[in-house]
Amino acid sequence: MTNTTRAGLWMIGAIVSFTSMAIAGRAVSLELDTFEIMMFRSLTGIVIVLVVASFAGTLSQVNRQKLGLHALRNLAHFTGQNLWFFALTVIPLAQVFALEFTTPIWVILFSPLLLKERITWIGMLAAIIGFAGVMIVTQPGHTAISSGTIAAAAAAIGFALTAIFTRKLTRNQSITCILFWLTVLQAIFGIICAGYDGDIAFPSITALPWIILIGFAGLIAHFCLTTALSLAPANIVMPIDFIRLPVIAIVAAQVYNEVLDPWVFVGAFVIFAANYLNITYGQHAKA
Repeated sequence: MTNTTRAGLWMIGAIVSFTSMAIAGRAVSLELDTFEIMMFRSLTGIVIVLVVASFAGTLSQVNRQKLGLHALRNLAHFTGQNLWFFALTVIPLAQVFALEFTTPIWVILFSPLLLKERITWIGMLAAIIGFAGVMIVTQPGHTAISSGTIAAAAAAIGFALTAIFTRKLTRNQSITCILFWLTVLQAIFGIICAGYDGDIAFPSITALPWIILIGFAGLIAHFCLTTALSLAPANIVMPIDFIRLPVIAIVAAQVYNEVLDPWVFVGAFVIFAANYLNITYGQHAKA
């Protein structure tokens, strides 16, 4: 079995996990707000990370050397993930996923400021094409921009900042350390935000399995994606990730009777083309 085939299998795991998390997020939203979802997801994640790290013998890798950077990373991710969970409840799932694919475009734009990396002309072209795709998905001239659309777009910005801060952390921090502080800090953020009014709702017996699924799916999705990228180039892996869109659209149509909007697919394809252009040619172009 080639590395490319292995990467494809890991990406199937990522697609299933991301799709499962979206369905579970919408299911628990009926009784929990986004802060409570994030709190219980993170508490579940802490248990998973501690158990897996203990068996793997990597728990000793956890340290506080870059705690400030961990805090920035997880504040960005906590914000983005809350917005993502909110968007799941108010706009079609396919539109949420399409707008999420703009994350690499934001990485291109933020990297010169936060990573001191030069933006290439291919990168700038990809950003322009990507935002054209966003306009097609949201259709601002034909439909009103809803709070869900704004939330999904803003979530992509949060995920982009998360990716940039993660890139900084991986220079001298282990995956175990990053995941440990991911779950611990976001649990703290969740407790603060969910409990600011003194009223934290606890999941019912019906919702509890969905919360556990969100905790597992979130960690598994990112592990599968990271593993796939370690086995094959990004220009092979990312087109597979794009399959998430038609998968979630079909699931949403079958489960929630959501209409398959062809413009969402057209816009998503334009966004994908922008990302693929940058991944394939951007690093070789001169600024």
